[in-house]
Amino acid sequence: MSLPIVLVHGLRLSSSMWRPQLERLTDHGRDAIACDLPGHGSRRGEDFTLEGAVQTVTDTIDTLGGRALVAGISLGGFVSIATAAAHPHKTAGLVAAGCTARPIQTLAQVYRIPTALLDRLPDKGHAVNERFHRLTLGEGAQAALDGGLAMEAARAVIDEVADMDVLSALGAYPGPVWLINGSRDHFRIHEKRFFDACTDGRLLNVPRAGHLLNLDQPDNFTRILIDAADVASLRRPHSAPPHPPATPMLDDPPRQDPSP
Repeated sequence: MSLPIVLVHGLRLSSSMWRPQLERLTDHGRDAIACDLPGHGSRRGEDFTLEGAVQTVTDTIDTLGGRALVAGISLGGFVSIATAAAHPHKTAGLVAAGCTARPIQTLAQVYRIPTALLDRLPDKGHAVNERFHRLTLGEGAQAALDGGLAMEAARAVIDEVADMDVLSALGAYPGPVWLINGSRDHFRIHEKRFFDACTDGRLLNVPRAGHLLNLDQPDNFTRILIDAADVASLRRPHSAPPHPPATPMLDDPPRQDPSP
């Protein structure tokens, strides 16, 4: 029996962004579930916390039998890394896409100022974001937009993820990791440092793909997921920790991030 797959969406988006993969994985006879994180999709109105997001992913893993390949993109990539670090016995393998930028210095630059400006608009920037996705994603835009755009969730997400020690989290996970980036993605800036932090890592760049590469190139991304699941399924499961695990990066004190 093939290893099941849990899919974790990006900031402001929802599980609907994974529809192209869910359809293709089903065609290949693979079990997969895309979850909605707190404050997004079917859970809009809930408060986003990184701890709650990790709990969402582990609950989804449990519905699939307790062990799965965890794959996330953008925000979902950071959440997936946190999940793998805190619950390695549940995470058979990790696919982290579009998230190889250290959040402590890059989220402030890429998201905080635009988010503050968008918050001043009557619709909190919903129309701007929708237009951007339709212009950049082509046929994939509808899947991204069908679950709604949780514009109101951005501030809480940035505040939570900005304190994440993502390199330490990657280093804490002993299983196989696939770091996937589109060649045109602005979140590639620290990909070598992320790769070096992995115990068992692989770094793949997808030509002519942007940040949401699962929608840019759904066939290629689905093949990566299937290959990763097949490799991870052959690895020996890790033992459950003796005590309830914490999300390790949340306990790290704030610090000045060095230059890349």
